[in-house]
Amino acid sequence: MAKSSNDSPAAGFDRHMFRDTLHCAFGMTDDILMDRVFRTFDRDNDGCITVVEWVEGLSVFLRGTLEERIKYCFEVYDLNGDGYIAREEMFQMLKNSLLKHPSEEDPDEGIKDLVDIVLKKMDYDHDGKLSFMDFEKAVRDENLLLEAFGPCLPDIKSSMAFEQNTFQETRKL
Repeated sequence: MAKSSNDSPAAGFDRHMFRDTLHCAFGMTDDILMDRVFRTFDRDNDGCITVVEWVEGLSVFLRGTLEERIKYCFEVYDLNGDGYIAREEMFQMLKNSLLKHPSEEDPDEGIKDLVDIVLKKMDYDHDGKLSFMDFEKAVRDENLLLEAFGPCLPDIKSSMAFEQNTFQETRKL
């Protein structure tokens, strides 16, 4: 748990501690996605994840139902919180999550092409952006699209390791 500046115990994690936890425990490295995961956990938007927010967030993060994980991922990917994943948001996330290869071709052009492909596959109402309904339908049709814009959920190995370490520590107390 974090300490506040006046040395009284704070009720949770600040952004820095949370990002360190995501990196160390789950191998997350994408700055944008780690910040978005923080904002998704921080339900009251006070810049601190309380114990309740931590437990509720971990519940979905580690063991959420498909429905819960769809809502969670959509919220992470909706960078500006307007209820849509716009072309620009897709571009930004894909640019950060793809490996950079030196080539003669402009990498931004390849990412723009990828965004066009994603929209053709997932934009069911053809409005040029993904609503929650578009995203949900696409993921239900093809579960691999859940993390289409970058990893924001732990893989099974790191998830199990985290749970095992956490519950081992609890038994020792």
